[in-house]
Amino acid sequence: MKFVNVHNEWDPLEEVIVGDAVGARVPTGDKGLHAIRYRDAEGASSIPSGPHAPDVLEKAAEELELLVGCLVDLGIRVRRPSPTDHSRTFGTPDWRSDGMYNYCPRDILLAVGSSIIETPMSLRSRLYEPFAYKQILVDYMNSGANWVSAPKPALLDDGYNLTDPNRFAVLEFEPVFDAANVLKAGRDIIYLVSDTGNRLGAQWLQNFLGSEYRVHPCDNLYAQTHIDTTIVLLRPGLVLLNPDRVGDHNIPKPLAKWDKIYAPPMVDIGYTGISYGSAWVGMNLLMVNPELAIVDDRQTELIRLLNAHRIEVAPLRLTHARTLGGGFHCVTLDTRRTGTLEDYS
Repeated sequence: MKFVNVHNEWDPLEEVIVGDAVGARVPTGDKGLHAIRYRDAEGASSIPSGPHAPDVLEKAAEELELLVGCLVDLGIRVRRPSPTDHSRTFGTPDWRSDGMYNYCPRDILLAVGSSIIETPMSLRSRLYEPFAYKQILVDYMNSGANWVSAPKPALLDDGYNLTDPNRFAVLEFEPVFDAANVLKAGRDIIYLVSDTGNRLGAQWLQNFLGSEYRVHPCDNLYAQTHIDTTIVLLRPGLVLLNPDRVGDHNIPKPLAKWDKIYAPPMVDIGYTGISYGSAWVGMNLLMVNPELAIVDDRQTELIRLLNAHRIEVAPLRLTHARTLGGGFHCVTLDTRRTGTLEDYS
């Protein structure tokens, strides 16, 4: 049996990777981090780099364990990354950086069908983050999965934009995208062109996936990071949308005929230090199957909305989702779901 088999965001979940918070830190400031995450900072040197507070990491670790326990109780196999010293420096002939974390496996690995792709990350600090998942990836390969790495980007200063407000932070210099720029709806792949993913990245992904898939680059939804606080695919024909970012004028074409529900205002859970995500992280949920979602327990209006559409909720909590930049979809990577490749558009 291939351990990687995933065609959409909702089929019954069988195996998942859950990140960890051990040693999480804000990387040393550079042009990329400044352009993508801290554009309002006076300069790269003013970014508050260093480890997150111990109490933040302790709470995050505790809540991730509760998430793991919930998934295991549901009969889902859970894997975790290997420990990493994120304070160690690394680099290329052109730059040096330290690491960030293993909190969000969704960002760095993209599972489509029986393939798992190390994506060409937008931040230097995360370029080698897949090393923490190496043994898992070897196991997947040995099971018959197609493990590949997209071309490693050079991530030179010239590839980032800090001056032109009409252009994204990553320029069209080379293929660059985070895996969390992507949503899977069977043969249709929704790809967010943003500060963390360019059109060359979408072109590489289309070339790799081939004619079985249709990659849809969307550059008029949300200019900043990832797609999973903007569009959430709940089941075939039903999509949850961020009303501040998506409407009839810019809904991705494959979703145009789907039933649309709009997320209510999110309860702002706050953050410690500097925010790494907006209050919309509250809609960053994980579909366990078409009838069950894992949702932050503080988002009571969202839970009621999902219940009204026949989706039950397992209420959990990630207290520091805004501080660390990841809700339940971000901190997980679904690698095996039941089901086959279908056309939903």
